[in-house]
Amino acid sequence: MLKGNKGEWSEIYTLLKLLGDKEVYVGDENLNKIPNLLYPIIKILRDESSGHFEYSVDDSLIFITGEKEKFSISILVFKKKAELLLSKIKEANSSTFEVPEIEDFLSQIKCSTLKAKSSIKTDIRIVIHDLKTNIQPVLGFSIKSQLGSPSTLLNASKTTNFIYKINGNISNTDLDDINNIEGPGKIIERLASIEKKGSLIEFHDLEKDIFKNNLLLIDSLLPKLLAEIIKEFYTSKNSKTSDLTIEISNNNPLDFDLTHKHKYYEYKLKKFLTEVAVGMMPATVWTGIYDATGGYLVVKEDGDILAYHLYNRNEFEDYLFYNTKLDTASSSRHGFGEVYENNGEYFIKLNLQIRFLK
Repeated sequence: MLKGNKGEWSEIYTLLKLLGDKEVYVGDENLNKIPNLLYPIIKILRDESSGHFEYSVDDSLIFITGEKEKFSISILVFKKKAELLLSKIKEANSSTFEVPEIEDFLSQIKCSTLKAKSSIKTDIRIVIHDLKTNIQPVLGFSIKSQLGSPSTLLNASKTTNFIYKINGNISNTDLDDINNIEGPGKIIERLASIEKKGSLIEFHDLEKDIFKNNLLLIDSLLPKLLAEIIKEFYTSKNSKTSDLTIEISNNNPLDFDLTHKHKYYEYKLKKFLTEVAVGMMPATVWTGIYDATGGYLVVKEDGDILAYHLYNRNEFEDYLFYNTKLDTASSSRHGFGEVYENNGEYFIKLNLQIRFLK
């Protein structure tokens, strides 16, 4: 019996829903369909432990082709099974669960696992019909579901720690006083305490060179820009990426020439988010070569599915920019949030973690 969480079951739901609809709309930054901008689906490719399978759309039938077999099932069946699975996902109140009502059908269509095996980092591969160019490219997607807990775009680790130097009057006694501040909002309160003592924090470096160099590869000012975004997050009530960007753009800490209203901060943040979405990982040297996952399929709470892909880059960037936020990870686990002394100077580390909005 297959068992998984809401996110894992959402992958199967996506397969059934897309085959039943025979198309998927591109979404805008507000998670709404863009009229007349859609991908007609030719087939979906899936690799299982038992082999490679293709699910081809042909009028009212879905043809399932394996290495040794080919058969068809009515599209109406896929529609009904998708509706059934959606209701079961919504009803589930445990972290992992089974859906026995759909088990036989999944076996029939050769889905033996919730998450398809693949040699590339993608949850689903779809052959679409590009209405503009009349070609049929294979697009890889990662599936992001709003039916479960919000997923992360950039996971926290010690690699994503930014180091800030504390400039001003501070002593070892102050260090102890600050680090003894505890509670859910301890990092915000510690930073406020530093400021009350007449000191300011200024970006110094990243904890790990690989992440720093990845950022420099994307944009030479990105380490400083992200450091300002992180500082704004930990010293204000803002958490949404777009709100944080507006705030630092107004303050202009990097001293850009804004005479002609160039959107330096927004532009650079969008490029960073896109690089993360298509494969850049903090602890791995980034070559700038995108992996096959060029986009996201978002399963909305009402069951609709929207596509965001580099194929429509502006929509993809806007989705990432307006639908993510900074989040506070475990400071003890990732080693940040405490003032420390090094060669007579004082520093504090702040962490970067980015999560999708619900």
